[in-house]
Amino acid sequence: MAVDGLVTCEQWTWNTGGTLEELKSMLLRNRVAGQSSSGLIDWPYPFVEGELFALTISSGLEGYHVQVDGRHVASFPYRVGFDLEDVATVQATGDIEVESMFAGTLPAVHPNILQRNLELLAELKAPPPEEPVELFIGILSAGSHFTERMAVRRSWMSAVRNSSSTMARFFVALDHVSGQNGRREVNEDLKKEADFFRDIIIVPFVDSYDLVVLKTVAICEYAARVVSAKYVMKCDDDTFVRLDSVMAEIKKIPDDKSFYMGNMNYYHRPLREGKWAVSYEEWPRETYPTYADGAGYIVSSDIAGLVASEMEKGRLNLFKMEDVSVGMWVGQLNAGAGVEYVHGARFCQAGCADDYLTAHYQSPGQMLCLWEKLRQGRPQCCNAR
Repeated sequence: MAVDGLVTCEQWTWNTGGTLEELKSMLLRNRVAGQSSSGLIDWPYPFVEGELFALTISSGLEGYHVQVDGRHVASFPYRVGFDLEDVATVQATGDIEVESMFAGTLPAVHPNILQRNLELLAELKAPPPEEPVELFIGILSAGSHFTERMAVRRSWMSAVRNSSSTMARFFVALDHVSGQNGRREVNEDLKKEADFFRDIIIVPFVDSYDLVVLKTVAICEYAARVVSAKYVMKCDDDTFVRLDSVMAEIKKIPDDKSFYMGNMNYYHRPLREGKWAVSYEEWPRETYPTYADGAGYIVSSDIAGLVASEMEKGRLNLFKMEDVSVGMWVGQLNAGAGVEYVHGARFCQAGCADDYLTAHYQSPGQMLCLWEKLRQGRPQCCNAR
């Protein structure tokens, strides 16, 4: 097992009788040998009783790494759910005496919306829209999710900015203020962010879980009427999108075919109890229509256009679960015209799987890790949060 390309533990050659100088000499010889050898080297054990040594712990994308006197000795993957920014203390225990300890380059604060900080991020601004737009990606986000949006901008949205045929925008509602200064500041910062990056659509209603479906409607309206996109994708701000592979999947569908693509759910039953309970008044039927998980799905332009026109006419049925709503709308269209349902398990709903098309529930740290791996040609998951 490798961590950031490094072995978890180096091999050792024990030398109980050697002096420190002899060990250093052996280390030098092994380093020279290592330059011409493709196999693993048996390194001398790095610790000598009574001698000083410098131990360095550094963080990588996949785990942390331990060096002794400048030489790698071991690496450990982060545990699932670990967040580097939660690190508060470092302890050294065992039969050692610590002469000194210092820390450097640890993350201190989340990025913020201060103008002097924004000016350093000009390369992340969305370019002016170019027509025609082949794929439009609408990203659902919340006003307070600045860190999540920055992770998207720094990771997979880079591929969108470098493409002349794709466009991505965040769809965000303002928070209800009602005298709360914190929420007022979030709204003000959101407007500054939208003005600077030019990639945010502020929808005209107050943010609420029951109104999330209206953000999806707004995505369809924008894609169909503003940019006339051929295909429309919806995802969340904790979804990582592997753009080139998603486009390759879309290209498998004939140009004139109406389609609905994602990780499909068939014959799912509403939960009648618990946090996500749906009452019989809200949904009287025993099962939901076939629908794609909301973390990432794609529809053809005719479906987006239908949603926009039916909403304008006041005939669009709305349900608080936006992904179920889309399945309901597609089912209505499918009654009159053939819609191809394209199931893809690689649109990951509950996290990530190697060779994903989309990965859900990804933290900002995981977003950057996934992007770095993808740039290296490795569509592999990251454990650290």
